[in-house]
Amino acid sequence: MGFFCYIVECVDGTLYTGWTTDVTRRVKMHNAGRGAKYTRMHRPVRLVYSEKLRTRSAAQKRELEIKRMPRAKKIALIKKLVISNQ
Repeated sequence: MGFFCYIVECVDGTLYTGWTTDVTRRVKMHNAGRGAKYTRMHRPVRLVYSEKLRTRSAAQKRELEIKRMPRAKKIALIKKLVISNQ
């Protein structure tokens, strides 16, 4: 089992960061209105970033690290992932 930190983009362009053990399931939950309170009011969402980590603690720490980043830095992180996957 893995742990993931992820970012979804909401329909209004805002970004939400969280952690999970199953990114696909979690995004489906957000879109079904059973995810975080924030995404319930800003759906649908689409996955724009995910990062696999070794432990739950590491995923939670990374989530907090990303949440503390300014928006511009989060967008740079997302773009870096897109470029590396091409």
